[in-house]
Order: sequence, then structure tokens, then C-alpha cells
Amino acid sequence: MTRLLVVEDDKDIALALRLLLDRSGYAVEHAGDGRTGLRMVHELHPDLLVLDIGLPVMDGYELARRLRWAAGRDPAAPPLRLIALSGYGEHSDRERSREAGFVQHLVKPVDLDALMALIRHD
Repeated sequence: MTRLLVVEDDKDIALALRLLLDRSGYAVEHAGDGRTGLRMVHELHPDLLVLDIGLPVMDGYELARRLRWAAGRDPAAPPLRLIALSGYGEHSDRERSREAGFVQHLVKPVDLDALMALIRHD
């Protein structure tokens, strides 16, 4: 079963994503801020992360950079798949996401079909 971690500070969005993904057959965990997300990644080893960019404490860009740095230090670590889910959708925001290591940058309100296709690797 694919393990997902959603790092999202908006409780309504997090709950909706968790319900959708859980009903789609994924094992889903949630963190409400970047530091908690970082800790949970090391505990849970998820297959895919959906990260909000505008997080409190540590934003999604910094979280992605720290995760990539940690993964680069462990040659046995599986590759990280990071999807940005953000209210920020300008070209510069998407470029920063790419530079931080995200495979895709989706803008809220999210197109659920696009999100599900990314999770399934379509």
C-alpha cells in the first residue's frame, strides 16, 4: 500500500485530502507544520509527500530542501516524490518549487483528478 504524508496547516484542506486519499486506498498521515512533517518523514518513510508551501514554522520550500539533503546523505534511501500544493501559483513560485525538488506544483483549489494522476504516476 502506498504511504502518503500530507503536510498542510489548513485543517479543512488537510481533512478533505486525507478523506479522499484514504478512500482511494492510500495510507495517509498528516502534519500541520514543516517541523512536524520533517520528523514524520523520518519516522514513517512515506512513498509520496504532498506539501503546502505556506506552512508555519518552516515553509514547504525549506522542508523540501531539508528532505532532499537528508536523502542525499543516505544512499539506501528511496527517492523522494514531493508534490507542492499551494495558493501561490505564479511562475516564480513554480520555479522555486522545481528548484527545491518538487516533481509538480499544483495550485489551490486543487484539481483532484490531476492530484490523483500524480499519485498514481499517470
